[in-house]
Amino acid sequence: MMGLMAREETSTTTSTAVRGPAAEQPTRTATHAWTTRLLLIGIVLTALNLRPAITSLGALLKEVRDGLGMSGSVAGLLTSVPPLCFALFGVMAPRLARRFGPATVVCAGMLAITAGLLIRPYAGGTAGFLAASALALMGIAVSNVLMPVIVKRWFPDRVGSMTGLYSMALALGTASAAAITVPMTDALGGGWQTGLAVWAALAGAAVLPWIPFVRRREAAPAEERHARVPEPSAHDTAPALRITRSRTAWALAVFFGLQATAAYITMGWMAQIFRDAGVSAGTAGLLLAVTMVMGVPLAFVIPRVATRLPHQGPIVLALGICGLAGYAGLYLAPAGGAWAWAVLLGVSNCAFPLALTMVGMRARTGAGVAQLSAFAQSTGYLISIPGPLLVGVLYQHSGGWGLPIALMTGLMIPQMVVGVLAGRNRTVEDEAAR
Repeated sequence: MMGLMAREETSTTTSTAVRGPAAEQPTRTATHAWTTRLLLIGIVLTALNLRPAITSLGALLKEVRDGLGMSGSVAGLLTSVPPLCFALFGVMAPRLARRFGPATVVCAGMLAITAGLLIRPYAGGTAGFLAASALALMGIAVSNVLMPVIVKRWFPDRVGSMTGLYSMALALGTASAAAITVPMTDALGGGWQTGLAVWAALAGAAVLPWIPFVRRREAAPAEERHARVPEPSAHDTAPALRITRSRTAWALAVFFGLQATAAYITMGWMAQIFRDAGVSAGTAGLLLAVTMVMGVPLAFVIPRVATRLPHQGPIVLALGICGLAGYAGLYLAPAGGAWAWAVLLGVSNCAFPLALTMVGMRARTGAGVAQLSAFAQSTGYLISIPGPLLVGVLYQHSGGWGLPIALMTGLMIPQMVVGVLAGRNRTVEDEAAR
């Protein structure tokens, strides 16, 4: 692991000649083990914070709408803010990482999430709420892009398992926010402001593990110089790919965008669908939590399976079929089969960890992963912006969920097609070179 599992130098300096390599080895090994554990904690805590800002809002969307006087169309705009911010700010992540280091950028991202979540419930009015949400989402955006980069850089031989680990933590944070926001809000006095602001504590905790990595970059990253894997400086010096020449990059970007569309529609509106069908607010939150919690085990399993297959198309198709079945159930019997539809849509939403895994597999180098991650996520999130907004407009003007569900179903077909194309065994470096 880069910077963590360093090898002994074959040459020695004057100081090592006095102390001897054997004397240094226990200290270096202990330092590497401690750093590895700290890095793992940082990755897990960061992943836990990449969705609560969104799903906690989804669970309390009705209360927020009433408190701020939002129409259905404005609420649809609110559910479109996450992908817009991810597209705008995510593209900045590789440049920021080259200048300051990925650990520093992720640390700053966690600080932005903490500040945004603390400010937005008390900002006053819809405009202030949106601005504070954008601050938190900016932190999420850069961390989204840099998580695959960090995994590829420090764990190049364990991309599948490490992607599974942080995808599982991401799903756990998503599900927890959906499940406990409503009861926690009731326990804290019933104010939606407190129910949203309390998630800032988790984001604040995620800042701490990254601080030593920030300070280490400012000092002397000696461990990185002795790493067994390619030097991190390759990320800075490698020539930029013409990523737009790669068909796989475009397929992956569109796949990422369509799965993000489905995910943000689900996170923003599914609880409302169940509530309009007669399900209580608490149960609707639990149903959303079930959808999100399905990603906890599957987000760990799917990347590991995907890295063992030459083509990830079969996984794409299986997830898409689950999504089509879930949408059919929401249309035909939203309350009667609510738990089944929640499970099926939860399985379908695991297209997200699959997409992240393919980002790591479709590029050979750390620089390639950084460019592909930024391109696929930024382009994908731009593609996903109209979806949640259009659902809100259709819901308000049609007076029901028939047309929005038809839209969700129709988008699943092209998602399956481009996912199969993105799953082919090839790299963006080769395609861009041609």
